[in-house]
Amino acid sequence: MTKIAGDIVLSDDPGSAMKKWREIFRISQAELAKTLNVTPSTISDYESGRRKSPGVHVIKRFVEALLEIDKKRGGKISQKLLENTKESIFYVKEFAKPMSLQEFINRIDGKVIVNEDKIFDRNILGYTIIDSMKAILEIPLDEMIKIYGTTPERALIFTGVSTGRSPMIAIRVTKLKPSAVVFHNLEKVDRLAMKIAEVEGIPLIITYLSLEEIKNRLEE
Repeated sequence: MTKIAGDIVLSDDPGSAMKKWREIFRISQAELAKTLNVTPSTISDYESGRRKSPGVHVIKRFVEALLEIDKKRGGKISQKLLENTKESIFYVKEFAKPMSLQEFINRIDGKVIVNEDKIFDRNILGYTIIDSMKAILEIPLDEMIKIYGTTPERALIFTGVSTGRSPMIAIRVTKLKPSAVVFHNLEKVDRLAMKIAEVEGIPLIITYLSLEEIKNRLEE
């Protein structure tokens, strides 16, 4: 929902963006109008620009109507969009063989700030790079399991973090726990984030390498 609404709001031609999304969902003006309890001409006026740019309330109702109609049809379009969105939010990589967590940390020039004593006897089978803000805004909690790929024995690398609190709270309330958490380019970690890592027994690491360099070093 956030992706669709954002696309319309940021578009230079909101009406054309609304028409584009209606057609992506394969919904007629008449069907959409019925769900919104307006006339088909109202939809046409918005799409053609004859009405002034829609406000936030109109866009919210518009997106909700698209999703409601799609849900009644089985939700295929919504699911496909969600899958495409996930691909841009996180990158999942599995290793050909286990890697010690200590070697992983060395490869990414990482600095352990919580639970350093737990890195020496732990192996990981892969890693996931996650756009923290997009994940929070666009992935439902029950879908977060997919960031673990085939196994939770991996490191989660969070980008775009401001304090580290939100990712650690998300980990705290889910059943699966990663072998390690890495914050990318974070200067100061929130105290609550560190406390959660300590309680969960998850090594918390910081790295300042570029994401491309991280991938290169881990995929050699």
